Formats: sequence, structure tokens, C-alpha cells
Amino acid sequence: MHSYLRTIGFSKITNRVTLNKVLDSIIMDPTAKRLVQVNDIVYTEMSMEVADGIGITLRGEVDKNNNFYMDHYFPYLIGKSISAKEEVSINKKVDTEAYTGMCDDYRLGVSLIFYLQNVIEYLDKKNSNKLLKIPLSISLSALSLEGKILLPIEKDEVHVKNLTAEKKYRNKLIAEAKKGNQDAIDSLTIDDIDTYAMVSKRAKKEDIYSIVDTCFIPYGSESDNYSVIATILDSNLIVNSYTKEELYELHVICNDISFNILINREDLLGEPLPGRRFKGNIWLQGKINFNN
Repeated sequence: MHSYLRTIGFSKITNRVTLNKVLDSIIMDPTAKRLVQVNDIVYTEMSMEVADGIGITLRGEVDKNNNFYMDHYFPYLIGKSISAKEEVSINKKVDTEAYTGMCDDYRLGVSLIFYLQNVIEYLDKKNSNKLLKIPLSISLSALSLEGKILLPIEKDEVHVKNLTAEKKYRNKLIAEAKKGNQDAIDSLTIDDIDTYAMVSKRAKKEDIYSIVDTCFIPYGSESDNYSVIATILDSNLIVNSYTKEELYELHVICNDISFNILINREDLLGEPLPGRRFKGNIWLQGKINFNN
């Protein structure tokens, strides 16, 4: 069973029998159905929404007799805003008909990898040899199994302006470093050494979460899993229409990247008010807007 089912409100599914009932109901009466033919194979996605932009998608193949054979399924949250606009490379996973997207975002300084939600749309574009506009806009979202709410770090107006200027300068250095500019590489190396020294000194007397405002760090063995500390911009309490479980959808910003996080209310410690911070591990998903 998919471990992130509880995130979208299916925490009571504990065995294969109850899971199959849900999957069969999706096949019998899907909220949305998409398909594309690649050579002799008809790839199909069937989705069931349990709230606005939240649900389960089944992906597989359909034979000549219109019988559906499921390859895999996954819970999803559709992002509500544009999180990034970058050149994207898309790669297929080895063991299943699933894909990941990867792009370089200067705001993170590392490659951003996410689970691709709209695979059928991608296969359709690829199959018809339509040129994809580059760079492409991406709507990111994330599912979390456990999270905590942290209080914000107090900042004055001058501090905020200085941080904004520093971020712009660092992004510029990263862009130059990627082009091979040795001076930019040296400057980034010195900045990292200075930051490490500053954090080590302050950590002796201060709590680490009063020093580190936000973070976006790869987590575990899966390439699309991250550990984040993000500032909450807004939060909504949502009810799963199928199970009636309550979920929190958080609109957050982390390293200047805006996206949505979904978590079961029972798995979130604290009250997610705007201005506070979310800390937890996430499974990052993304929808590429091929037509924009």
C-alpha cells in the first residue's frame, strides 16, 4: 500500500481488501480519465478527487477489449500556483511507468527533482513530436506524513532588505559559477566557510531553529523526497469527501519557492497560522504546464 494514502485522508486503509474497494470505485466511476496511444500501447490515467485538487490517480494500460491493467497508483495534490520556470529534463523510472522531472533552480543551488503528475500529457506531447516551450512553468506541491509547527524568527525591516539583497547576489554568483566563472566559485566557497563558522559559533548559545530560517534538503534514498523548513503564507482545513478525515493544506514559501503542502490533521503538531513555519519531510510532486 502507498504510504502517503493517509496524507490525503485514507489513514483507515490497513489491508489490501479495503484498498481494492477504493481502487475499484475509481475504475468504475473516475472523476477524470486521460489516455494516449504510443505505438501499440494505450496508456491510461484514472483519477478520483476527494477534495479540490486532491485525490488518487491510477496509471496503467488498456487492451483492445477496453480492459484496464493497473501499473501503479499514487495520491496527489495539484499545486495552486507557479513555483518555478526553468528548463526541465524528464526521466522515466526503471521499474514502473512513472516519471520524474528535474530542473536547476538558482534559489536552491541544487537540482530540484519532483514526481511528475501529468505523465499522459507529457507522453502526448512527446508522441506527436510537438515542440515544448523552454523554459516551462512548474506547479509544485508536496505530501507529508509528519510535521511540526515552529514559531517564526523575529526580523526587522532592515534585516529583511539585507537578506533579499544577499539572496539576489548569491543567485547571481551561482549562475556565474555554473558558467565556469572561477571568481564566482571562489566567492561561494568563502561564503559557505563563513556561514559554517557563524552557525557553529551561534549554535553554542542559540537554538538551531532560531538561526536557520528555512531549508530545502534532499532526504532519504528517494530523489524526490526532501526535508524542509518553510514559512506558512496561508492554511486551509479541508475534509476528504470520501472518508470525512480532516486535512491541512498549507501554502508555504521556502528559499523563495512557493508551493502547497498537504498533511493529515492528525499528523501535524501545532497550529499552522500564517507567519509560523512548517518543519517536516515531504514527497515533492509537480505538474508541468506544457501549454503555457
